Amino acid sequence: MPAWYPVTRLIVALVLMTIGGAGMYSSVLVLEPAAVEFGTGRGLGSMPYAFFMVGFGLGGVFMGRLADRFGILVPAFIGSAALPLGFALASGAGSMLEFCLILGAFSGFLGASFVFAPLVSDISHWFHARRGLAVGIVISGSYMAGALWPPILQHWFDLQGWRETFADLAWVTGCSLLPLSLALAPRPPTSHAVGGGGRPVVVGARPLGFTPNMLQCLVCVAGIGCCVAMAVPQVHIVPYVLDLGHPAARGAEMLSLMLGFGVVSRVVSGWLSDRIGGLRALLVGSSLQALVLVAFLGADTLVSLYAVSIAFGLSQGGIVPSYAIIVRTFFPPGEAGWRIGAALLFTIGGMALGGWMAGALFDLTGSYTVPFVNAIAFNVLNMAIAALLLARFTRAARAAAAAA
Repeated sequence: MPAWYPVTRLIVALVLMTIGGAGMYSSVLVLEPAAVEFGTGRGLGSMPYAFFMVGFGLGGVFMGRLADRFGILVPAFIGSAALPLGFALASGAGSMLEFCLILGAFSGFLGASFVFAPLVSDISHWFHARRGLAVGIVISGSYMAGALWPPILQHWFDLQGWRETFADLAWVTGCSLLPLSLALAPRPPTSHAVGGGGRPVVVGARPLGFTPNMLQCLVCVAGIGCCVAMAVPQVHIVPYVLDLGHPAARGAEMLSLMLGFGVVSRVVSGWLSDRIGGLRALLVGSSLQALVLVAFLGADTLVSLYAVSIAFGLSQGGIVPSYAIIVRTFFPPGEAGWRIGAALLFTIGGMALGGWMAGALFDLTGSYTVPFVNAIAFNVLNMAIAALLLARFTRAARAAAAAA
């Protein structure tokens, strides 16, 4: 295999994730026009996004398992066919229920799911010394999609309506995903686990003294903790800014800054993981996120809100990629696909739970103070798990060094 091929594969994976992100953001922006056409309120109008995200998360585990057994090309082919098919079928949906089921099954579960966890797992097999950096780059495609697709889709919605836009998306994804996926045909070389600072790790029957499934559960709970906290500023920044007396447009700009600086955070976090390990990178990112959440409680001017939004993007963007590095460190390479998929499924669930909890707590209290305090509490849970796992890793490394 040529020395340049892993870099080419990384670029292809980044482009695939960016294009495949159209599924998620189309399900967000279609809320209002679909609700108007089908005669539903905004509550039911938000269901296409909910169905998509449930399918997307569960599909990541399913597609990851397929990738573990047959290689990334099988889920890539399935997803490259299912995502455009889902867009095409959705463009002709006759009811909100039909629309939601199509998005959940075809666009989410069988379609866009292959461009997230399975691609992250695949790239982790092609890099060793720079594995963290590679994972950070490819997973930033989800944020790049967030910067690219919303303005394009909104323009198309305004110009020609949502049905024609979904039909066009079927052509765009159908003509691009499959040809790009062909570049993923070569199977990865034999992979090795890499620990903190690039040190090899022996994957045993009881990683860090836990059973494999117990360690997996701890990683998943950590994912819920960080993403419940992460969801509060990302989901509620616009109403939060409105409550402070500022225009909604300023809140949208702050969200854009969070996502934009999140790309930087994901790449830097990957680079950091290569030097200090995924567990330390997770603890650093989680600690910084907690500090910024505290800062949100005291921010009320536009200048301070812009500043904490940038700081939040720089802190939170690198947390999720750390889970992929942790899984690749302490589990066999042949289980990476479904285990990374499971970890990322719980981060998606945490985002959904965190967004809902913040809204419910605001309704109960009439203030965003309690939602932010709740977010900080969940963040502390994440930090506690990261600190526990890091302490066990440090003891095991010292014991191994003493035995040598």
